[in-house]
Amino acid sequence: MNRGSEKDEEENDKRAEEEDKKKEEGSQQEKGRLMLADGLAEKGPKPLSFVAGQRVSNGLPSTAPQSPTETTGTPGAGSQDTASGSGGGGQMSLERPRETWSKKMDFLLSVIGYAVDLGNVWRFPYICYQNGGGAFLLPYMLMAVFGGVPLFYMELALGQFHRSGCISIWKHICPIFKGIGFAICIIALYIAFYYNTIMAWSLYYLLSCFRPTLPWASCSNSWNTANCKVYTYTDRNVSWSNSSTSPAEEFYTRQVLQVHLSPGLHQLGSVSWQLALCLLFIFTIVYFSIWKGVKTSGKVVWVTATFPYLVLLVLLVRGCTLPGAWRGVVFYLQPDWQKLLSTTVWVDAAAQIFFSLGPGFGVLLAFASYNPFHNNCYKDALLTSSVNCLTSFLSGFVIFTVLGYMAEMRQQDVSAVAKDAGPSLLFIIYAEAIANMPASTFFAVIFFLMLIMLGLDSTFAGLEGVITAMIDEFPQLLAKRRKLFVFGLVCVCYLGALSTLTYGGAYVVKLFEEYATGPAVITVVLLEVIAVSWFYGTDRFCRDVQLMLGIYPGWFWRVCWVAICPCFLLFIIISFLAFPPEVRLFDYQYPAWTNVLGYCIGVSSFICVPTYMVYYLCRAKGSFKQVHLYLTPDSPQGHLQGVNQAPYFSLFLSDMAHSLLI
Repeated sequence: MNRGSEKDEEENDKRAEEEDKKKEEGSQQEKGRLMLADGLAEKGPKPLSFVAGQRVSNGLPSTAPQSPTETTGTPGAGSQDTASGSGGGGQMSLERPRETWSKKMDFLLSVIGYAVDLGNVWRFPYICYQNGGGAFLLPYMLMAVFGGVPLFYMELALGQFHRSGCISIWKHICPIFKGIGFAICIIALYIAFYYNTIMAWSLYYLLSCFRPTLPWASCSNSWNTANCKVYTYTDRNVSWSNSSTSPAEEFYTRQVLQVHLSPGLHQLGSVSWQLALCLLFIFTIVYFSIWKGVKTSGKVVWVTATFPYLVLLVLLVRGCTLPGAWRGVVFYLQPDWQKLLSTTVWVDAAAQIFFSLGPGFGVLLAFASYNPFHNNCYKDALLTSSVNCLTSFLSGFVIFTVLGYMAEMRQQDVSAVAKDAGPSLLFIIYAEAIANMPASTFFAVIFFLMLIMLGLDSTFAGLEGVITAMIDEFPQLLAKRRKLFVFGLVCVCYLGALSTLTYGGAYVVKLFEEYATGPAVITVVLLEVIAVSWFYGTDRFCRDVQLMLGIYPGWFWRVCWVAICPCFLLFIIISFLAFPPEVRLFDYQYPAWTNVLGYCIGVSSFICVPTYMVYYLCRAKGSFKQVHLYLTPDSPQGHLQGVNQAPYFSLFLSDMAHSLLI
């Protein structure tokens, strides 16, 4: 009996074990189905094994067609699967594949077109001669090597690895800094409000070229005053005084801008219907160039990014043949080494290279996110930043050969002719010089076409940064409605630009230029560098780069990202605060209340960063100490954003030391 009962008990145990195994297998299968349906991934770090349907931390589906080397990643390179929401790193391969560039050249031309803009043509030459001519090139190159290019490289690598726009990318890096993405989008909108107005002015000039004679070549027009004087190189009987105005200056101020009809910012006046139509045409081109994504904009830049270089070469050859051109070149390059002792020179060099390369505007993140995962963004960063700096240098010769010609005509020093900066340098001085050249209509047409195309490239890029950020953040709402969303965004930009089309619109453009994109965007980039280098971890970021490119960034890049770039940006911010710019346009001195208005515009974008931090901390569970420790991806206790978190902030000092010693 005992033996029989023992056999029965053994058989019952076997049956129970078999039933338990079946239940476990069923539960595992059900769990797998739920994970596949909901796009969930296991929590906790795991090796970089490319199992079908899973992602590495950059959100790239392993099923996407990539290089075969992708199957041999380096373990630990940020390789955790995360259970995040839409656009996060835990999405499965059921998600629509991300759009990519048709050709590598589309990406390069888009980045070059974005970096090379109107500021390269008017700002760099003016800043260069104002700060010691050829001597300025030394601080400019140092700031580029130790500040601008490392930031440029960092943003390209971040965008390419995480394949996200400037908002959703913070789910992978440091969720509490997500407000940086929203701040970048607001800054991009402010730029769109005023930057495209400059293209509208250029279009007005372009349309005015198709007349028997250029309208800014004579003083016999209805808008001219008694102070208007026409002079040519062959006519030395015209005497030029401080009260004299050229026909080009009066055409710009009294016919195009009509600023004489507005007393200032307190009374802007009516909207100029001519400029309103010009701006409408500009935004129409912008819409149909970006409405379908990088597939269409990547084709448009083959024209808009290359044509300006052709025009610059033509104008350079023409300028070198003008009488007195050598005077302008000498003035442009003659070094004044004493200037290097001035702090202002170094501040201007840092600000110029920063705004020229354009990190922090979300554009580089967006463009790089459409690259193949193993694209060599390191070479791309070096190539495009070098092209940008060389273009600025070349533009200086184009501008100053003409300024030397103008000084020869007026029998003045080049410094007296080159006193105008910004748009006035192009729309007054250069336009006037073109009017006095043989074949003036031809040179005027190609010159203003060049200005329009330089501006279009930057507008394509700026709005694409916003579009990519919003679609990545809200894919379920916007991914299938891209055309409608782009149309709404363009309409908002057009309505926001109406104030710049009034009689006092030039004052508004100057206000936006000085305050909307200055200290605000630099502060945003400073926080971005700190978040990536200190919170996410430089060593970890370098492993991400190694996973993509197969090379680990050297000590130079690590030192720049950890220490030099933050100091570089902090130096610019402190200089802005210590020496606020004196805002002045033509004869209008901006009153004190406009400074308050300008700072409010700047703060309105940056306020997104602390606001989101407060919102994030209020949503987080646990004590404040726990929330303080677990702010970035990879901790077993985090889960503040639905992703794994790590106490990187509490260990960032040791991480910095480790990354510098490797």
